[in-house]
Amino acid sequence: MGKKDQQNESEKDRERVEAVLDLVRKQAPLTLKQRFLKSKGDNVKKAVKQLRACLSWRESIGIERLMADEFSAELAEGVAYVAGQDEGSRPVVIFRIKQDYHKSHSQKMFTRLLVFTLEVAMQTMPKNVKKFVLLFDASFYRSGSAFMNTLVATLKMIADYYPGRVHKVFVIDPPSLFSYLWKGVRAFVELSPLTTVVSSLDFDDSMDLNDDFSFYPGSSSLRFNPSTAKVGSCSSSRFSFAVSPHLDSLKPWCLTLTDTSASKNARGNINSYKNGLFPSTPLPQKTQKVDPASIHHPRTPKPSFLQSPATFFRKDCHVTCRPEKPRESFLPFLKFYRRPYDEATYRSKMRPP
Repeated sequence: MGKKDQQNESEKDRERVEAVLDLVRKQAPLTLKQRFLKSKGDNVKKAVKQLRACLSWRESIGIERLMADEFSAELAEGVAYVAGQDEGSRPVVIFRIKQDYHKSHSQKMFTRLLVFTLEVAMQTMPKNVKKFVLLFDASFYRSGSAFMNTLVATLKMIADYYPGRVHKVFVIDPPSLFSYLWKGVRAFVELSPLTTVVSSLDFDDSMDLNDDFSFYPGSSSLRFNPSTAKVGSCSSSRFSFAVSPHLDSLKPWCLTLTDTSASKNARGNINSYKNGLFPSTPLPQKTQKVDPASIHHPRTPKPSFLQSPATFFRKDCHVTCRPEKPRESFLPFLKFYRRPYDEATYRSKMRPP
């Protein structure tokens, strides 16, 4: 009788699990291979446990009652916002959190800000899009360990309560010590395979010229406009400069060391005075011509087939697998990172709770 009772209880548990999953599928577009179930390796019990924890967590925060007026200061400064959508219509979320922000705000307030921003990003998703892209601007942090604590806590929260929602994560310009700390911690972070560390110094200023800033009326651009510039030359007593329309728009000026009439006369008097006091000695002429082809430069030896075993552990070794380079993967999102923040545009994407 004891075994039959256990079998009956196990069957009832399975029926309850299926009933919970049926309700979840009716309320949200989820399947057995998505989000909670997929994040737990198709383990139904773990998925239900995580789902219950997520529902209680959302209720404790009061996500349905989050309002934009609660984060008026953060919205004015652009601490966390949705910058737009990438080519796959995925929202691009940017976090520009300063290190001193945690001194004046509690962890609960910081969590509510993150949740509010992610909920706004999910509201802007089309029906066929389920993921978003995260950009963490770490240039405001001076301590690598402080940014590490913020990043790990944020990624853990997103992995636990927003499973299957992250497409890519980029950490931009972190402190120097962060790379060493990240190597020791990334093995314990669930979203580490999707996280890439990049540097904005690897990209030229001319790479985002195709971005149109006319959609952001509240932001001002300091870029050079050749249509409004006066093309011509301007002279002074020291040197003259001319604006050329054929040069780069970021560097439209062209310096030429051409002397004006006044400076040329004054400089000629000085040179004649120097020649009178200090007679110049002529330099000896070259009597032997050197053939450039006869100069033997040292050659770099060709790599042999039998190389050192240490070469197999190098990052650029062809034997190991080559993932997508950080620079190439971040290039489509560079325009979102450099685009000026406009509060009115971001507020227009919000919906009432």
